[in-house]
Amino acid sequence: MRSALFSAENLEKESAQPGMRLQNSKMLKIELNGECMARAGAMVAYQGQVQFQALGSGGIGKFFKQKLTGEGVPLMKLTGQGDVFLADLASDVHLIDLEPGDALSINGSSVLAFDSSLQYDIRMVQGMGMLSAAGMFNCVFSGHGRIAVTTKGAPVVLNVDQPTFVDPQAAVCWSASLQTGYHRAEQLGLGTLLGRRTGEAFTMSFAGQGFVVVQPSEEPPVQGSGQQQSGGLGGLLGS
Repeated sequence: MRSALFSAENLEKESAQPGMRLQNSKMLKIELNGECMARAGAMVAYQGQVQFQALGSGGIGKFFKQKLTGEGVPLMKLTGQGDVFLADLASDVHLIDLEPGDALSINGSSVLAFDSSLQYDIRMVQGMGMLSAAGMFNCVFSGHGRIAVTTKGAPVVLNVDQPTFVDPQAAVCWSASLQTGYHRAEQLGLGTLLGRRTGEAFTMSFAGQGFVVVQPSEEPPVQGSGQQQSGGLGGLLGS
């Protein structure tokens, strides 16, 4: 049988080392020898002896926070030996290696998989209050290990060496050490009163030393975030 489909670039990538690697730009391959954490429902294929266990958001505390905030990562634990392939609606997949002392704040919808050696928690995005339609809580990862994140299209990595402003729905992840805040991008005036809007009412501001990853697409508003949280349990937790 002959076809360009069977070209080398489409064949399974082999390696002698266990762990996460890119099968291609849209698919993650985990050569599993032990355990790993992944987004529930992200598995597209696997080979070998692998077990899948649903974990909610990864513990009672995180599950409780997710229910209050609408944020978090619905997780499954992969255990055993074999090859597992993960994807998320053909989004681009990127690998990030965290070293001791690193901390990364990630939009929960962008987390695909991570080593079980990493720690993560759901924390409030400082300075955003009730104003962000993208959600005011993020997943913060720390420790030593590898994490796979997804972006809708090829991202840009901004080095925060000057005042930096990002649409909160396009922000994928950033250095957890950065200071975040709220910045009004749209100037109020007669046009605003007449219903003329730019579509850029406000942005997130970043200051300090670090980076911000921005995708060329805006995530839809998270249910239970922004104004929908006002007076709800999300607001109570934020207080």
